[in-house]
Amino acid sequence: MIKVWSFCAQQPFQELFMESTESSIGFLQYLLILKRRWLPVSAVFGFVVVLAALNTLQQKPVYEAEAKLLFKKTSPTSSITGLGKEIGEFVPVGDQSNPLNTELEVIRSVPIVQKTISKLKLTDQKGGTLKVKDFLKNFSVSNIRTTDLLTVSYKDKDSTKPATIVNTLIEIYIENNQIINRAETVYAREFIEKQLPNAEASLRQAEVTVRRFKEQNKVVSLPEEAKSAVEVIGELEKNIAEAKSQLADANSQSQTFQNELRMNAQEGLAATSLSQSPAVQDALKEYQQIERQLAVERSRFQETHPVILDLKTKQASLKALLQEQIQQSLGTQKQSANGNLQIGEVKPRLIEEFVKIEAKRRGLASQVYALSNEQAIYKERVNVLPRLEQQQRELESKLQAAQSTYSLLLQKLQEIRIAENQNMGNARIIQTAVVPEEPVASRKALSIVTGVLLGSMFSIATALLLEANDKSIRTVEEARELFGFTLLGVIPYHKKAKKMIGGKRDREQPVLDIVVRDEPESPTSTAYRMLHANLKFLKANKDIKIIVVTSSVPKEGKSTLCANLAVAMAQLGRQVLLVDADMPHPLQHQIWQLPNQVGLSNVLVGQAEAKTAIKEVMVNLEVLTSGVIPANSMALLDSPSIPSLIEKFSAHYDLVIIDAPALNASADALMLGKMADGILLAVRLGVVDLANATFAKEVLEKTGQNVIGQAIGFPKV
Repeated sequence: MIKVWSFCAQQPFQELFMESTESSIGFLQYLLILKRRWLPVSAVFGFVVVLAALNTLQQKPVYEAEAKLLFKKTSPTSSITGLGKEIGEFVPVGDQSNPLNTELEVIRSVPIVQKTISKLKLTDQKGGTLKVKDFLKNFSVSNIRTTDLLTVSYKDKDSTKPATIVNTLIEIYIENNQIINRAETVYAREFIEKQLPNAEASLRQAEVTVRRFKEQNKVVSLPEEAKSAVEVIGELEKNIAEAKSQLADANSQSQTFQNELRMNAQEGLAATSLSQSPAVQDALKEYQQIERQLAVERSRFQETHPVILDLKTKQASLKALLQEQIQQSLGTQKQSANGNLQIGEVKPRLIEEFVKIEAKRRGLASQVYALSNEQAIYKERVNVLPRLEQQQRELESKLQAAQSTYSLLLQKLQEIRIAENQNMGNARIIQTAVVPEEPVASRKALSIVTGVLLGSMFSIATALLLEANDKSIRTVEEARELFGFTLLGVIPYHKKAKKMIGGKRDREQPVLDIVVRDEPESPTSTAYRMLHANLKFLKANKDIKIIVVTSSVPKEGKSTLCANLAVAMAQLGRQVLLVDADMPHPLQHQIWQLPNQVGLSNVLVGQAEAKTAIKEVMVNLEVLTSGVIPANSMALLDSPSIPSLIEKFSAHYDLVIIDAPALNASADALMLGKMADGILLAVRLGVVDLANATFAKEVLEKTGQNVIGQAIGFPKV
C-alpha cells in the first residue's frame, strides 16, 4: 500500500520541463518488463536452450573448408597509380542495398557454379554430373560483419574435396571480376565526356547567382553580424533587467515617502518652499495672532461690536496678504491647503529625499523605455538574418557542388583515359582453402551460443507479448492521454523499511513513509515540494484552499500523497489541516501513529468538538483522523454540518487537504469535491486499469467536478 511520489513538471506549467522522456519505452522500461515477467521468460529461455543442446548432440561429422576474399573500393593497381579508382568501385544502387551482398550473390550465381563443376568434373552419388542446386546445398558465402571480407566455404564428407572446390571457384570468380571491370572503363570514359560541358555551364550560372545575392543584400559576413547582434541583445536584456529592478526599488521607496508625507513630490516641494519663506512665515504668524485675538474678543463682545468688526477686517487683510506671499513664493506651483505652511524640521529632509527618489524613478523609467526600443530594433534585424543565412548557404552549396563536380570530371577524364588498359580487379584472395583437420560437428560451442541467443530473443518476445495484453495503465503518457487532466507530478516508487517491534518486523501493521519529513534531501522530497509549487501556480485564477485527493481505485497511494504533500506545505510556513475522510479505509491515523477513537465522524454527529479532535503532528500541520468508522459514511458526509465545518476549516487554515475514498468504491469524494475548491486525482501505474480509469474520468466529468490536475505514481518493481 505504500507508494511514494516524485515530481516532474508538466503542461501547462510542466511544459517548461520534460516533454518527451515518457513518450516511449526505453531501456529501463524493458528491464522492468522482464522483471515483472521473469517466470514465463525463464521458462521460454530454458526450453529453447535445451532444444539447441539436443540438436547439437545429434549432428553428424561434416568437413568444411573455407577461403576468404578481400574487397576494396578500388583495385590494387588503381590504388598504386592513383588512376581509375572508380572503376569497379562498390557503390550501392538502392538505399538499403549492400555491395558485398551483391558480390555474394555473384559468387553463388549459376555461371560461376557451372564453370566450377565443369572444370573439376564433379559428380553426384550416382556418378552423374553434379547439379547446381545440389552444389549450392553444401556451398555457402557469408559477409564478416564490420569488414570488407567474404567467407567462401564448402561442406562434404570427404575431407580433401572441399578445399579443391573452394579454391577453384574463387579463381573463376576473380577472373570474371577483372573482365567486367575492364569493360566498365570504356563506359566510364564515354559518360564523363558527355557530362563535362553541362557541369561547366552549371558552374558559371552558380557563380553569377552568388555574386548577385551579395550585391543586392549587401552581405559581408552574416555569421559575424548575427553573433554581434545576439551579444548586443543579451547585454540589452541584462541592462533592462537591471534597470527594471532599480525602477521597482525606486517605485517602492517613492510610495513609502508618499504614504509617510501624505503628499506627492510636487506638493512636498511647495510645502518646503513655503516653510522656508520668511515673508510667508511672518504673514502666517500675524494671521495666526489676529485669529487668536479674535477668538479672545469673541468671548467678550458680540459679532456686531466694533472691536470684533475691526479684528475681522484685519483678519481678511492678513489672509489676503498671506495668499499673496504664498503665490509669490510658489510661482507656477500649486498649494492645496494652508496646513502645509509649517512642516517642522524633519519633513523638509524627508521631502528632499522624496524628490531625489522621484527624479531617479522617472529617469529609470525613461531608461527602460529607451533600452526596450533599442532591443526591439536589434531583434527585428536578427529575425531577418536567418533567412539571409539560409539563402546564402543554399547558393554557396550549389556553387561548391558545381565547382566540385566540374573539377572532379576534369580529373577523372584524364585518369580514365590512362586507366583503360589497366588490369583492374577489386577482389583478392587473402586466405586459400586448406584441408580441414576436424569435422564441423565438433564445433558445438557455436550451436550452444546460437541457442542462448535464440532463447533470449524468444523470452523477450514472450515478455513483450504478455505486456501488450496487460490492460493496466503502464506509462505516464497513457495516463495523460486517458484522463486529459493537467499533469502536476510524476512519482516513482520509494523503497522503505518495515516497522520494527522488539527487533522483529511487524507483518500486520505496515508503516507508511512520510518521506518529506524523514528524508528531506531525497529526490522524492524534492518532488513533493515541486508539486506544492505547481499547486501554487494554479492560484493564478482562483485561490485554492480546500483540496480533495481521490483516486480511481484503492491502493493508488492517495493517503501517502496527502501526508507528504501536507508536510511539504507545512515546512514552507503554511497552516495546513489534513482531514481523513476515507471512512471505509482510513489510513492517516496509521501514518501519523495517532489514536482514532475521536475524529471526523464524531465531530459530524456532535459527539466531539473539532478543536479537541484535531491533533498537531508537527509545526504548522494538524491532522483530523476519520474517527469511529460509521455504517454509512455517505449519509454522514451528506449531513448539513459538513459544509459549515469545511467553511470553518477554510477560514482558520491556509490549506485543507481532504483524503477521500476511491471513486469506484464510494461517492464520498464526489460529494466532498462539490464543497472544495478542486479535486487532485492520484494515479498509480500498474494498479489502475483502463476500465476503472475510464469510469473515474466519466464520473468526474458528468458530475461537473473541478479537477485541478493529476499526480502519477510508478509501481513497485
